[in-house]
Amino acid sequence: MSVYREEIHLRSKDVDLYRRLRTSELFRLLQEASIRHTEELGMGRDKTLDKGILWVLTLQRCEIARMPEYDEHVVLKSWPGQTMHLFFPRYYSMETAEGEPLLKASALWCLVDQQSRKMVFPEKYGVEIQGVRTGEEIALPGAVRRQDCREERRFRVPYSYVDLNGHMNNTRYFDLAEDTIPAAEEGKRLSRICVEYTAEARLGEELTLRWTREGERCYLEGGGERPCFRMELLYQE
Repeated sequence: MSVYREEIHLRSKDVDLYRRLRTSELFRLLQEASIRHTEELGMGRDKTLDKGILWVLTLQRCEIARMPEYDEHVVLKSWPGQTMHLFFPRYYSMETAEGEPLLKASALWCLVDQQSRKMVFPEKYGVEIQGVRTGEEIALPGAVRRQDCREERRFRVPYSYVDLNGHMNNTRYFDLAEDTIPAAEEGKRLSRICVEYTAEARLGEELTLRWTREGERCYLEGGGERPCFRMELLYQE
């Protein structure tokens, strides 16, 4: 069974003013674990990036029992699910060094042609990943239901938010959400996150952000010429 495992010591750069792991940093760790494990499985850049093919996230889901805190040692695990035609499911879990469960997550990845920005068939490029099942999987993410929004503002994608794929990195959407919706600033604790990426946001593109908050449930969407993402965040009561 192929399960990626990494031990991580959380430092000051990883946490927010409440000394909890930043949401964007959490998803960066998940993203990097996905990349490293894919490389370990023999599906590294020579199969994709060097041939003009990009790994792209389409959906993410995370269920949080407790966000780890500054100076904690945690164990991150990641493993692939069974490939679904054009989509590659991936699962994650994080626990303390003592074995306390902290969170679980799931995601759907796909391959996109760098020039056309369209999805490609993985078998055409010899990309094959054998899925495993551990029994620790949560449900795969699904589409995020659109909601009526009360608030709105504009946002322009800055240089520092753009990654090697040439678009706003998925982790930055969480910074954007927490800078827009005041729940994080208030110290509310996240318990669930669901995100759907429908189009990429490019350097300099202006997005219209719309959001609403009903109690502990927050919703945020954004887009420019086309919708780019929808996100639902649930905070603990």
